Amino acid sequence: MENGNRLGDIEITDPKAMRALAHPVRLAILERLTRDGPSTATQLSPEVGATPSVTSWHLRHLAGYGLVRDAETGADRQDRRERRWEAVARGFRFGAPEDEAGRAAARVLSRELFARAADLPQRWVAETEPGLDPEWREPAGLANTRIVVSPEELAAIEDAIEGVLAPYVTRDPAERPGGSRGVRLLRYVLPEAGTGREAADGVGGSE
Repeated sequence: MENGNRLGDIEITDPKAMRALAHPVRLAILERLTRDGPSTATQLSPEVGATPSVTSWHLRHLAGYGLVRDAETGADRQDRRERRWEAVARGFRFGAPEDEAGRAAARVLSRELFARAADLPQRWVAETEPGLDPEWREPAGLANTRIVVSPEELAAIEDAIEGVLAPYVTRDPAERPGGSRGVRLLRYVLPEAGTGREAADGVGGSE
């Protein structure tokens, strides 16, 4: 089964674009533009840990790979003293290309993304969870489930999860109910090294 793209992500297939994005400042820039909307290099600078000039350079680099663009054009942009940028999509996704160079680039970007997310759960437990109201604390937390599936079944599971998330990701902000707030869903899909035993023995379960 071929996965769809229900969330409207930009799909990165160029290994050079993957390597270009695998930089902490560029990932921070893209994350903040997708979260907060259009911004200037000066506004982004303190949030991404770079000077305005360096942030502007990274923005132009991202624009060269079609990941960000001018938020205004023509007269709208000419009226502003500083360039405003926006992300071209709500998020991004990438796969593992067939060639070794492409797979290596995908691994570089994957490692950087894993590193950026590594301390998020600990910071949430230490800094955010203690201040949450019970109505937010109760549905929060983590799940660690192990399943035994075929590649086609795993693709179907991923597609079904996106089907659930898509209406919330793509809806207009004006349609969000009162009391809404941002929620980070971390979803790792990590196939284990194959041994063949589980398929032969029918072993399965969850943790």
